[in-house]
Amino acid sequence: MHTAPNLGTGYWAGINLAEELMVTLGKPARVVNDADLLGLGCVSGKGFEMMITLGTGFGTAFYLDGKVLPHLEVAHHPIHKGEDYDAFIGEATYNEIGKKKWNKRMQYVISIMKTVFNYDRLYIGGGLSRKLDFKLDENILLVNNIDGIDGGVKLWEQ
Repeated sequence: MHTAPNLGTGYWAGINLAEELMVTLGKPARVVNDADLLGLGCVSGKGFEMMITLGTGFGTAFYLDGKVLPHLEVAHHPIHKGEDYDAFIGEATYNEIGKKKWNKRMQYVISIMKTVFNYDRLYIGGGLSRKLDFKLDENILLVNNIDGIDGGVKLWEQ
């Protein structure tokens, strides 16, 4: 892992967590973020697919024909007046601005994802995903966090 901005980069910078876990536990280990894992349990395996997770922050993962692609930390990219995605649509903001304004922001965010990434299918999970109250495009699916268990199995298959 090169950095972990949400965990404090000073301590985590340069730490190979998978290796540390293997040494400590004496067992093989693989490490991915929560969006990567959830998406592995959901994606169709056809074309370019994207997973976003809505919760404390904004998680993202990308897949090509079912294979997870190298991680891109979209959450820390600026979106509005110096705010990154985590600050713009994260749980703290939801609690501050309420469901109606948050949903407007989510419509904006999804329009950006659609234009920038041109995905074949977008999956949305995480605790705040159940707060979405607008009609989603046909190629956008809400998923359950339990799908992450299947993602763990698929991670080892890759």
